[in-house]
Amino acid sequence: MARTLCQDLRDRVVAAIDGGMSCRAAAAHFDVSISSAIRWRRLALQHGRAVARPRGGDRHSGRIEAHGDFIKALLAEQGDITLTEIQTRLTERGVPVGIGTVHRFFARHGITRKKRPGTRSSRISPTS
Repeated sequence: MARTLCQDLRDRVVAAIDGGMSCRAAAAHFDVSISSAIRWRRLALQHGRAVARPRGGDRHSGRIEAHGDFIKALLAEQGDITLTEIQTRLTERGVPVGIGTVHRFFARHGITRKKRPGTRSSRISPTS
C-alpha cells in the first residue's frame, strides 16, 4: 500500500506548478509520480489546498450502525439470540452483513454474549 506523502511536499509541488512549471517537470523535480502532481494540482484548484484524505479506520460500520436500535430490540426480545440469527434477521431486512460485522458492532457497544456468569478461579482445582 502506498504511503501518504507529507503536506509540505504537496504544497511545494503545487506552488511550483502555479509558478509556471509543468506537472511533469514538477513531478520529476520533486521525485513524485506525474499522476500525483496532476491530482494535487486539481485538488488545490477545487479546494484551495491539496490535503490528503484520512487513512485507515472503519469506513463501513455506518451500514450496521443505522440498524443499531433494531439489533438492540432483538436482544431485548430474545436474550439468547445468536449472531447468525441476528445476521439472518438483518438480511431479511435488506441489510446483508457478515458475522464479523455483527460481532464488531457488539464489541463497539460493549455488548457481551456470555450466557452464564463468570466463576471465581479455584486455587485447588481447575473450574469449568
